[in-house]
Amino acid sequence: MIAKKEEKEIRTRYAPSPTGPFHIGGARTALFNYLFSKKNNGKFILRIEDTDKERSKREFETQLMGNLKWMGMNWDEGPEMSGPHDPYRQSERNGIYKKYLEKLIEEGHAYHCFCSKEDVESQKQYLMSIGEAPIYNGKCRDLDKETVEKYLKEGKRSVIRFKAPFGEKIVFDDLIRGKIEVDSSTIGDFVIAKDFDNYLYNFTCVVDDIDMQINYVIRGEDHIPNTPKQILLIKAMGFDVPRYAHLSLILGADRKKMSKRDGKTSIDEYIEAGYLPEALINFIAFLGWNPGTEKEIYTMEELIHDFSLEKIQKSGAIFNIDKLDWVNGLYIRKMPIKELTERCLPYLKKAGLISEEISSPFIEKAISLYQERLKKLSEIVELVDIFFKEDLGYEKDLLKWKTMEDKDVVASLEKSYELVLGAEEYTKQNLEKIFLAEAEKMENRGNLLWPLRVSLTGKKSSAGPIELMEALGKEETLKRIKKAIQKYA
Repeated sequence: MIAKKEEKEIRTRYAPSPTGPFHIGGARTALFNYLFSKKNNGKFILRIEDTDKERSKREFETQLMGNLKWMGMNWDEGPEMSGPHDPYRQSERNGIYKKYLEKLIEEGHAYHCFCSKEDVESQKQYLMSIGEAPIYNGKCRDLDKETVEKYLKEGKRSVIRFKAPFGEKIVFDDLIRGKIEVDSSTIGDFVIAKDFDNYLYNFTCVVDDIDMQINYVIRGEDHIPNTPKQILLIKAMGFDVPRYAHLSLILGADRKKMSKRDGKTSIDEYIEAGYLPEALINFIAFLGWNPGTEKEIYTMEELIHDFSLEKIQKSGAIFNIDKLDWVNGLYIRKMPIKELTERCLPYLKKAGLISEEISSPFIEKAISLYQERLKKLSEIVELVDIFFKEDLGYEKDLLKWKTMEDKDVVASLEKSYELVLGAEEYTKQNLEKIFLAEAEKMENRGNLLWPLRVSLTGKKSSAGPIELMEALGKEETLKRIKKAIQKYA
């Protein structure tokens, strides 16, 4: 295992920007950081990168932290708890950034650039037009100290750029992708701060990783272009470069970047739909990671034990909502009925089927009929709503099985009514014995069982009529059959 060669404590971080809902891609990044740190008895740090003052919102931060807790990824250091590297929100770390920025300028690794946005943009456009890298030309790179001070006193606007070396090979060994090499001449002097109150991503990210002693950076492949810049900054500050691992994109069924049509976007949407945290974690873990065995269902503890960066694939991970439904359904089927009922109650209340989230033997029985069919908890509403309705609201033709005529339907329902009424022992076993024996006398079993089932549910598909009769009880069963007969009166 890679990490075991290191003597230092393994420290990973998940560093989201709270500018929108927490999504699947972010959850996978968080999970892989969490698993890797726990596998190696390290620390998992949560850092909130909220320097985008216009787009960052505390509500997104609160949602994100709630989602992480829901999935069982509790952080060792971060917001809501004290830690040795407080604070863990970038918006509260300006004093730390200022110290590092002043040091870079003082040591000649960064400088004030007074070029206008228009001049910089014009130069970029020109370089791109001739097929060269659109980098800054370094006009202000070697301004003498007196000139810089003069411009600053005059109030001339500036940004602060990092002084990138020329012709240097930046090489790093990506733990997933292998050796990556970039020529520093293609990077140019990049902006690291607008001023001493507004710092840009690559700078704040590096300062925080240094200050929080992060030694493993596991993140999406979209950050690969940032990595050489960050390595240059880290070296300029005189610190050890962390090890990097860049995860592939999550792709839709069409192998393009995942979009809304491939599945829900935010974790909140998955929670609302009734996916279980253990199922979602299990599914997300396999988005780009393969343990190399046939085993598909893992607990969090098993994931921690078996996880390794070496088994993360380089190619894009395909998001398959059907696979998630299968995994979720598997967890639901294994769940004790009392626990499943408790988890379903909020959905029933929200739909107006029950007034309070209080379980009862009747509700538990109704839910148990559909435990094998459930793929997600929200589906329970449509499946068991018939147990809570006075009027099922179906058309009488739905009661007909194949070529049955009205008189055949009435005769079938009257026979069912008679059998239920005469059933002294009202149990599933006895009802099954009575009805199956009667059904065998008919040309087609459906002639008895189809009208009966529809009379009880008002639906084309549902649990079997025997199970339904037992769950509804004798009185309610008779009442529903009678209402069905009256449709032909």
